Amino acid sequence: MKRRWWKECVVYQIYPRSFLDCNGDGIGDLRGIIAKLDYLKLLGVDVVWLSPIYKSPGDDGGYDISDYCEINADFGAMADWEEMLGQMHDRGIRLLMDLVANHTSDEHPWFIESRKSRDNPYRDYYIWRPGKEGREPNNWASCFGGSAWQLDHVTGEYYLHLFSKKQPDLNWENPRLREEIYRIMRWWLDKGIDGFRLDVINMISKMPGFPDAPVVSDERYQWGGQYFIQGPRLVEYLREMRQQVLSKYDVFTVGETPGVTTEHAVDITHEEAGSLNMVFQFEHMDLAPRDVLAKAGKWHVGPWDLLELKQVMTRWQKELEGKGWNSFYLSNHDQPRSVSRFGDDGGHRVESAKMLATFLHMLHGTPYVYQGEEIGMTNVRFESIDDYRDIETLRFYREWVGQRGADRSEMMAAIQAKSRDNARTPMQWSAGANAGFTTGKPWIKVNPNYSQINVEQAQADPGSVFHYYRRLIELRRKHPIMVYGSYELLLAAHEQIYAFLRTLHNEQWLVILNFTEDVPVFALPSTIAFSQHELVISNYPTDSREDPRSFELRPYEVRVYRLVGG
Repeated sequence: MKRRWWKECVVYQIYPRSFLDCNGDGIGDLRGIIAKLDYLKLLGVDVVWLSPIYKSPGDDGGYDISDYCEINADFGAMADWEEMLGQMHDRGIRLLMDLVANHTSDEHPWFIESRKSRDNPYRDYYIWRPGKEGREPNNWASCFGGSAWQLDHVTGEYYLHLFSKKQPDLNWENPRLREEIYRIMRWWLDKGIDGFRLDVINMISKMPGFPDAPVVSDERYQWGGQYFIQGPRLVEYLREMRQQVLSKYDVFTVGETPGVTTEHAVDITHEEAGSLNMVFQFEHMDLAPRDVLAKAGKWHVGPWDLLELKQVMTRWQKELEGKGWNSFYLSNHDQPRSVSRFGDDGGHRVESAKMLATFLHMLHGTPYVYQGEEIGMTNVRFESIDDYRDIETLRFYREWVGQRGADRSEMMAAIQAKSRDNARTPMQWSAGANAGFTTGKPWIKVNPNYSQINVEQAQADPGSVFHYYRRLIELRRKHPIMVYGSYELLLAAHEQIYAFLRTLHNEQWLVILNFTEDVPVFALPSTIAFSQHELVISNYPTDSREDPRSFELRPYEVRVYRLVGG
């Protein structure tokens, strides 16, 4: 596969509302990002992915856009954004903007016009349908619960919203709408950005006719993903986007693609024929028995299976190898904190955060680091639902506790484990008031553990998670094997150890990860031969002379060896 800068980079995601507030209003802003660019440079990241900063009513954290070419006043002005971009580029940091092209806000001028009359020129920018037998056009459920259709009394028809009712879906069947999206993309690229993260991009093509979803539960509305995920014209639309826009720039693109398979991913990211550079898949974030997942969805709380994680990650490694390109993340603005999800956020927080960081950076693909992950930030455990802000979380609680009478403590446990607000509490900069995030009242409470977990403390401690991330990123910059080396799973049936080989030409690295608090013994398969070894990185003090063929792993220990000869 060809060498590309976007394969070799490390991406850092900023959720601006929670990063740093410079004007004391309790909301993170662009001046806050500018103030911390030297911090990002010190960390070593190459690219910043910025969650939406466009004008928005904020119904869904800025993913409901009312003007694609105007900055949300909460974050600053266009002049602040332009200064931020220039300062990033001065430091060798590139910028990915978050493009939400599946839907807009219902306060976008297009939708305001669209709902005025059935013959309005903008009507066909959205998906409008008459009701059926006095009810919605079909039985699809919204991703946030309830119907995916909303009746608009002005014209007596329903519009489709796969998310909030304030996020009407755009009609990609309309070529004029598609050209509007391409125009917006060109506008930002011409301003100097380096690419896009494309929000739920594999939902833009819907099945013609909008058939009812199969009834698989006693819920009033059913999941209809098979009719709008990876829809019939998706590849066509993405190819047109590439032809009309992306091919004209040196651009980095990653598509958020819920429900994507490896086959779909190859279609989208193929080295020669694909339209995007990489996609985000969700299989590793949804680890749970199928029957449990079908019943509880993302709110399932319980142990996950390391064997299943190995199967999922190995399938993505091998089935895209030589064809497409992988992206890897363990946390983002929509997911719980990685050390709480996959590690131990208690007594082994530091060790497990370092282990997970190594796992992320040693896979074949481009790694993504979410703000705070580099200091081992954890989930928050608010006791009251009143302290949560996320629309999905509040809807879940209201429906299950308020309407169905579910056990409050069970629902709060699910929220404390899986709410999107786990990732959205303010960045913990110091042990000072409000974790150094704001001089005002933060828009959401700070995690109470900020006095122990913060950037100031991490930078002062040579053994911190932060400095370990710096070492990993520097290793990746120096050693092409971390980017381009092939992947081979070892010990597939081991229930505690995840081990694999990376190989590039005559170089071979052995990665050994203990995903538990136990002390299992690692035994290298006899088929792996070498005469010398070198310890590349580890998260515990380790005698580099120790033979890596067999040894006892400490809780959440990781070791990476370079194997020589054989």
